[in-house]
Amino acid sequence: MLVLYQGYREDEGLHLESDADEQLLIYIPFNQVVKIHSIVINGPEEEGPKTVKLFANREHMGFSNVNDFPPSDVAVLSEDNLKGKPVILKYVKFQNVRSLTIFIEENQSGSEISKVQKIALFGSTAQALLPFGLWSCKHGSSSYEPVDWVETTDMKGLKKIEDH
Repeated sequence: MLVLYQGYREDEGLHLESDADEQLLIYIPFNQVVKIHSIVINGPEEEGPKTVKLFANREHMGFSNVNDFPPSDVAVLSEDNLKGKPVILKYVKFQNVRSLTIFIEENQSGSEISKVQKIALFGSTAQALLPFGLWSCKHGSSSYEPVDWVETTDMKGLKKIEDH
């Protein structure tokens, strides 16, 4: 898996590009089980992805068999999505994800080359939210500690968790 250092992440000159046609197949394994609620896929206006099929926990997929399996979700990206607006996923389909396969079926213009500038996944590890409250891992620690439960549906009401 490729992770770019800060400073390179926002460089629009860096991109992933298809080579034979407009299709791309990207496999992302995770070190632990995750829950994914949304995804951002940035790309240029003309060559950016349009139809994107997402497959949770499907290994050993190739271009020859990608259409043999039903996708966990399908996204049709708009110009706003290509500029950073997240696509909300069918959350129930992405609860216990060990790997994610992203199939870019076509791009915005129908040209032979598709380009992806950034992929960002939003969610949590399966251990981050436990049944009886919020848990936090302090910077530099490998263990989780309970945090006071916050009763709110308003994001502004959440308090920042600070290291002590």
